[in-house]
Amino acid sequence: MEALRPQVAVFVIVDVLSFSTAVDIAVGRGALIYPFPLGDHEAARVAAAEVGAVAAAPKRAAGGQFSLSPASLRDLHPGDRLLLPSPNGSRLSLAGGDIPVLTGCLRNASAVAAKARELAGRGDIGLIPAGERWPGDTLRPAIEDLIGAGAIIHALDDEMTAEARLARDAWRSAQPDLDPLIRDCLSGRELIERGFKIDVDLALAFDVSRAAPHLVDGAYQEAG
Repeated sequence: MEALRPQVAVFVIVDVLSFSTAVDIAVGRGALIYPFPLGDHEAARVAAAEVGAVAAAPKRAAGGQFSLSPASLRDLHPGDRLLLPSPNGSRLSLAGGDIPVLTGCLRNASAVAAKARELAGRGDIGLIPAGERWPGDTLRPAIEDLIGAGAIIHALDDEMTAEARLARDAWRSAQPDLDPLIRDCLSGRELIERGFKIDVDLALAFDVSRAAPHLVDGAYQEAG
């Protein structure tokens, strides 16, 4: 992202399983989401208190506790504030500097594309597929994020780089078999095996949301 800052007018972070999906669900319910890098639990608690937010669990959780699980955020209400730690989506969200940042996924691909074009004007839009982490904290490419970025690029229907064209074509190729592809990708299998099938179900709901989460004053909120 640092290398792209001089070249783009807007960033779109794409972390389908599950940061961007979680933020879409929360913002779609009128909540504010404060991204926070995963790691320092005490720092997260202090940061949440400073903005009047609740700190989500540092690991995906079920059973009524707010966490990175999109399903856990369906009980948020308008005006609720939640600080959401995550290893990839949150970290990237905070790396945009002065560039406007949106977060997009399969659920809100068209809405985010429209808002990105509005914010960028005649400038370029930088799509950032977040990827995952291997044990040891090394980057693991994630096809769900490539496909999600491609869905947004497809909706933009604009001039694009060769890399963006490849992502768009990945979306077009994947769309007829989207459900089995995402469920059988490494991230999808991991979540299903850990008992979070509902999170994959929610992530697969294509273009059901009109939310376009925009990072303003440290919090993702409805872009209006």
